[in-house]
Amino acid sequence: MAESSHCFYCRDDLGGKRFVRNEGRPVCVRCHAKFCANSCAECHRPIGVESKELSHKGRHWHEDCFRCTKCYKPLAKEPFSTKDDRIMCGKCCSREDAPRCHGCYKPILPGTESVEYKGNSWHDECFTCCHCKRPIGSQSFLSKGSDVYCSPCHDRKFAKHCVSCKQAITSGGVNYQEQPWHSHCFVCSSCSKPLAGTSFTNHQDQVFCVDCYKSSVAKKCGGCHNPITGFGKGVNVVNYEGSSWHEYCFNCKRCSLSLSNKSFVAKGKDILCADCADKQ
Repeated sequence: MAESSHCFYCRDDLGGKRFVRNEGRPVCVRCHAKFCANSCAECHRPIGVESKELSHKGRHWHEDCFRCTKCYKPLAKEPFSTKDDRIMCGKCCSREDAPRCHGCYKPILPGTESVEYKGNSWHDECFTCCHCKRPIGSQSFLSKGSDVYCSPCHDRKFAKHCVSCKQAITSGGVNYQEQPWHSHCFVCSSCSKPLAGTSFTNHQDQVFCVDCYKSSVAKKCGGCHNPITGFGKGVNVVNYEGSSWHEYCFNCKRCSLSLSNKSFVAKGKDILCADCADKQ
């Protein structure tokens, strides 16, 4: 580079001076920067002979200007990506392409635990119950409109509560006299047998299974001495002076004539039809 020649542009003697050749022609350092050097895509200044030049897809940078357009990290010795002619480090490029969290609106980076629901994405810690604000994580949840609830909060806010145990009824249940019950709470007041799906009766605001009602509650028929339950045959009942009969048992003691809806005569504990009473 010390050969005797003159700069192609300014004709200065290059003897003993540093110069470069541009398309085979000697050019001094000053004229190279002015007429021949590439312009840096970042700072737009010439990339002189003294500077290290980096090139990518027809564009040129000073080494110190080749940085991520998002975080300004130097990329001369780092892997990088391009997006819309912007140079970015791998991390910023991932952020740029990542879906946005529906809760905090920050990017959900690859490898980050996340939740997808109804076409939206959340960071795992951002997908929270709208009532208690706790992350739902892997537990079950329910939605009400656009709001998401963990199961305990949903039950406390929306579920019917059992008349007996006061806890939320999350599935099934029994409605009796416009009040909700858990199936396992709706039981006989005497023996605690579950009554859901079975025959039962009410006595003084208490429910009883058929067997307990017969043995403990029901009046006994003055004719057959069996319980008058109101189930099946003999639903109609005849009451007279504190005693009760099945309708089909209310008969004349002598001739067995049915006295339902007929006149009768009481003789002690016996009930007689008018004819038998006259004969006596």
